Amino acid sequence: MRSLTLALTLTLTSLTAPAAKPKPLPPPINHVGLAERTFHPKMHRNWRGDPHEELRATIWYPAVDTAIETHQFIGPPSAPLFDAGTAAQNAPFAPSLSPYPLILLSHGSGGSGQQLAWLGTALAKAGYMAVAVDHPGNNFIDGNTPEGFVLWWERATDLSNVLDALLADPELAPHIDDSRIGAAGFSIGGETVLALAGAQADISEIADLCHTGSDKAAATEADRNDRDTTICHVPEMRSFGSVDDVIRAARKTSGESLARSAESYRDPRIKAVFAIAPAPVFTLTQESLHAIKLPVELVVGSADRIAKARDNADYVRAYIRGARETIIPNAVHYTFLDTCTAIGKAQLATECTDDPLIDRTTIHTQVSTEAINFFNHALHL
Repeated sequence: MRSLTLALTLTLTSLTAPAAKPKPLPPPINHVGLAERTFHPKMHRNWRGDPHEELRATIWYPAVDTAIETHQFIGPPSAPLFDAGTAAQNAPFAPSLSPYPLILLSHGSGGSGQQLAWLGTALAKAGYMAVAVDHPGNNFIDGNTPEGFVLWWERATDLSNVLDALLADPELAPHIDDSRIGAAGFSIGGETVLALAGAQADISEIADLCHTGSDKAAATEADRNDRDTTICHVPEMRSFGSVDDVIRAARKTSGESLARSAESYRDPRIKAVFAIAPAPVFTLTQESLHAIKLPVELVVGSADRIAKARDNADYVRAYIRGARETIIPNAVHYTFLDTCTAIGKAQLATECTDDPLIDRTTIHTQVSTEAINFFNHALHL
């Protein structure tokens, strides 16, 4: 695996930007609308083994003052797992003299767009339209496939195709300011939005690291065990075997996609990106990161063992000029999912267990404020 020297890593850590004092925000819009859309792109694309062959989007937006919000949950109605905030389903848009800036959202591996409701609703309250996409072959609603895990560059095409559809939608397009579009993502969704900014992947980095018996995978016993836990054995991928197994399965069905894994998926309509606990961004080439000129902000938890800053956010910030990085003390990887219900905590220990020193909802407020301030500045609002 491409790695920074110890001295550089220590330097980067010492230079990590502390959490900036939040700037005053404009008065929030108190009502949030919620809508869903399903898009069927006509162009040829790789669906990663998902039989539905569709792009499903969840949309949060500023709603009229008379909208009646109700509590939203993820999971069975009788046993909800995550608290997804409050919103008014299909409420009319709030009247505005100008269209709203748009932020595309990309969920983590095996998750769903609704798991970023904490960020989507905050953006809508602040005057943005936020649109989260359920990535085919890699979401817990429809299920996961080997291709959905390993062909992660295809996630960037999901967002670009949904953006095409949004800007062509006669109901939604008039409400979108197409000159002010950003993207935010969590975990592998962080890599997705960096790809939209122009970052290019070198899949051999993860293939070499996780290939049994390779020199890179066997550096030292302690280092190998540490990296195996955080990179080569992603919890959501456990049912598909090793990384080698997943790549072999994808090669049988998606050789064409694997062949273009190193291509650019830059979308020039994206003006700024906000990456939360991004991973596995050590696979991104130094040259492509250095070429990114867009505003970039990174957020990572200090206790994150899946997307450790040293291999991910630190690495990105080292090569993107002007990129900022904020480390959230004691936050783990899944702190950046929606807040869990009591049932969720009982059933989903991995996704719902936080350090007792933190409150997940408080961190969501901090990070969403960071995101709103970042996009306000980057998109010149």
